[in-house]
Formats: sequence, C-alpha cells, structure tokens
Amino acid sequence: MYRKFRADSIFTGKAFSDPGQVLITDENGRVEGIVSEEEAGDRSGIESFDGVLSPGFINAHCHLELSWMKGAVPKLTGMVDFLLSVMKTNRPDSTAIQLAIEKAEEAMIREGIVAVGDICNTTLTIKQKQHGNLYYHNFIEAMGFVEASAEQRFKQAMDVYAEFAKHYDMPNVSNSIVPHSPYSVSPALFDKITSFPGNLLMSIHNQENEAENEFFISGTGEFHRLFKKIGVDSSFHKGSGKSSLQDFLPRLKRNQVVLLVHNVETNKDDIDFIKKQTERDVQCWLCLCPNANHYINGRLPDLELIDANYDQVVLGTDSLASNDHLSVMEEIKTLHKAAPSIPVTKLLQWATYNGARALDIADETGSFEKGKQPGIVLLKGVTKRAVSEKAISQRIL
Repeated sequence: MYRKFRADSIFTGKAFSDPGQVLITDENGRVEGIVSEEEAGDRSGIESFDGVLSPGFINAHCHLELSWMKGAVPKLTGMVDFLLSVMKTNRPDSTAIQLAIEKAEEAMIREGIVAVGDICNTTLTIKQKQHGNLYYHNFIEAMGFVEASAEQRFKQAMDVYAEFAKHYDMPNVSNSIVPHSPYSVSPALFDKITSFPGNLLMSIHNQENEAENEFFISGTGEFHRLFKKIGVDSSFHKGSGKSSLQDFLPRLKRNQVVLLVHNVETNKDDIDFIKKQTERDVQCWLCLCPNANHYINGRLPDLELIDANYDQVVLGTDSLASNDHLSVMEEIKTLHKAAPSIPVTKLLQWATYNGARALDIADETGSFEKGKQPGIVLLKGVTKRAVSEKAISQRIL
C-alpha cells in the first residue's frame, strides 16, 4: 500500500521540487519517488498539507544525557564559568534523569529529528536508546589534559564504550571514542583516541570561545583559571603560536571524519587549513549550534564567512544545559535571522542531507530518494526565500 503526500512545496534534502509534485512512499515511509499529480493517480488518496514537506532533520551534535540540566545554568556566563557550573551542579536521582532524557527525545521526535550525533560521558542514555525511536551515533567522550592520566582516562572512556557496544552487532558503526576539546585532551590521550581500531567518525568541540585560541596561541588566558578551579596544574602548558584547530587537526589519522562543533572563533585561515586536510584524506564537517553559542557566550560564528568558504556544514542543538530546546528548526530560525543572505535551501540542506552524510547514514535518510526512509516533516512558516520567526516543524511520518 502506498501513501501520497502533497504540500505547498517539497524540499527533497537537496533542493525544492517543482510545484504540484507528489511524494509517494510505502506505508512505512520508504520513498518510491516524487511525481506529478497526473502520475500520482487517484487524487482522492493524496494527503494534502499547508507548508513544506522535508526529510527528517539530523541533529548532528547533542548531549542527551544532560537533559536534566534545563535551566540549571545561567545564560551568558562565558565558556569557563559555564563548564564550572555544569561540573558543580548536583545531579538528581536516576529516575529524574531518565524522565528528562525521555521527554527530551520525545520533543526531538515531535519536531522532526530522525537521527542524532550524541555526546556521551556516561551510560545514562542507553536505556532510552534501546527503544530504537531515533538513530543515534554515540560519541563516547574522553578528557584528561595531563599526560600522566592518559591511560586511566582512556580506560574510563573504553568502559563506557564497552557498555554501549553490548547493544550493537557492529559497535564501531554507531559508536566512537572522541576527544572532548583541544584544551581538555593531552597529546598522549589524543593519540590513543585516534588510534582506536575502527574509530573513523569523530567529533570535537572546536573554537567555542576566544579563550580557547588564546590558550593555544600564547599559552595564557581564562582556561588556566578553569584548571586551577578543578585542581589541575596547567602551568606546564605553553602556547604553540597556532589556533587550537591548527594545533590539533594534524593529529587525526588518514580516512578519519571529524565534526568540528561550534566554530565561533574559526577564521578564514582556519577554514583554509581545514580544506588542506583533504590532501591526507581527513574529512571535516563544521557543525553549527547557534542557540547554544548565544546561551553561553552571546555571539555566533562568522556565518557569512563559513557560507562563502565551506560547503560541508551541519546543524546541532548542543544540550539543554546550554539551550532552551533540542530543536533543529529553532537553530534554522536563529541562523536565518542572523544571516538572511544564506539561502533557505542551504539551511535546510545543512539540516537534512548534509547531516546524514556527516553521520554516514545518507544511504538511508537525509533526502527523498527512492529506497530511503528519511521520515517526513512538515515545515510551517518556511518558504524558498524566508523562514518566519514563528516557523515550526512537525513530524508526520
């Protein structure tokens, strides 16, 4: 049995289709094709909607396990005090945490998210993920800035990885061990992470705050205060004269793919440096999480610079510790308001097809192409040229 869908327009994951087209799927949402109304046959069986039909959204960067922290951290603290607040906030009991995780996932599903790149420091999300409501790539995070702790910190990450791996026939397809950030991972730990067998898809928080670049370029700045507060002696650290990105990116191995998350302080030299990584078969995606950037630092990446100079861009929400919603639609609205010169087509592609490519699931989702099962989302308040501040997204299949 087939289902037929018509709307004001259809976004395929790559472009808007011609007017009057009909999306045809099987009863489970697997795409048969997009055809004209005449080719669709019996018009009485066509489901009609006001708005834009889109493939499901890909939330390329999330911290589902922190969903219990919604509203717990003040806004505009800056990066160091945000991190300290996250670390010192008392965790509630496991029942409250699981309820928060469940509610956060339900909200993502309602708003049209079908797949998530999820940062995991614990095993707290395993129970919810076993329901199979969304596709998750689990980025098991490791951190430890002191060289001597590399073995212990990697083992801690391996222990978490092992718990996730129990639930997958091919664990390294949907699970990776990844560095938290350039400033929180020693070279020795970084090497253990990148050398872990099968660790091809990576993620790292990148240039989220100007203090990060200062820490690497000159060896000074706010991050020494962070380390002092948590009892870590960082006096050994000296600047390399390079931005944090240019310092760590050469450590990735050939054929690895990395999601560079946030990129608030990424400049043209950094983007040129990113492009050169293709010469050694390292593929980079820039993941934008603008609402979290507003929440923590009150500023966004140079969106026009990124749009003009780099094609491989995806979207994420970060966590409810740093965002009011886990909504890709809300991220799109923020980007459109801040940089209306970026075409709506491109924003939607970042949220769908690009996200699927970055998480290596584009053979199944991200676009309305025959044989794929990408989910169907209705976008209201969205046209080819504009995104309304009241725009919403709603999962319909």
